[in-house]
Amino acid sequence: MKVLMVLTSHDQLGDTGAKTGFWLEEFVAPYYVFKDAGAEIVLASPAGGQPPLDPKSDQPDAQTELTHRFKADPQAQQHLATTVKLETVNQQDFDTVFYPGGHGPLWDLAESKHSISLIEAFERAGKPIGFVCHAPGALRHVKAADGSPLIKGRRVTGFSNSEEAGVQLTDVVPFLIEDEFQKLGAHYEKGADWASFVITDGKLVTGQNPASSEEAAKALLAQLK
Repeated sequence: MKVLMVLTSHDQLGDTGAKTGFWLEEFVAPYYVFKDAGAEIVLASPAGGQPPLDPKSDQPDAQTELTHRFKADPQAQQHLATTVKLETVNQQDFDTVFYPGGHGPLWDLAESKHSISLIEAFERAGKPIGFVCHAPGALRHVKAADGSPLIKGRRVTGFSNSEEAGVQLTDVVPFLIEDEFQKLGAHYEKGADWASFVITDGKLVTGQNPASSEEAAKALLAQLK
């Protein structure tokens, strides 16, 4: 079993001067779900190399058992520091793909031609695809085979408007996932703010927020069984 994980390379939080990137827990929880299941994992990002970590996800109140495991795992840290360039990966080499969140993907992965075509290739090949928190934003411009939005008419979730308001970034992000998905004709659903909420629609798995990352990865794995 070979799993591709795609991380953001974007580190600027709009024009606030603050930093963003990927959310630590949303990477490490799925990483260990896949690793503990015996998967071979390849990490990719648009720029390659070390992806930017959202500093807020590294604060004490954001730590979990799995983030502590990662910080005691030099092999995993080295793996993260050496992501391959997204443009070099091919869906034919993998069984599934998973996108961790953090605000970064809203800027780069949502607009990346390489990411869009990669997701479309996985979808056309009938392979499961998973996204958590802000990473579902990478589906914004992804099309189905008939040219319509991939998520049109499908059940999806992602970081909610109320959660974005809770972190006071409603006016900073380039788009709001909940609004954008509804505009694209998706059946956007959400659970309680900050609680785990995962939706599987066919081969598409989406998780709402950081608390959903482990369950989203497990739901993706279940598709491969």
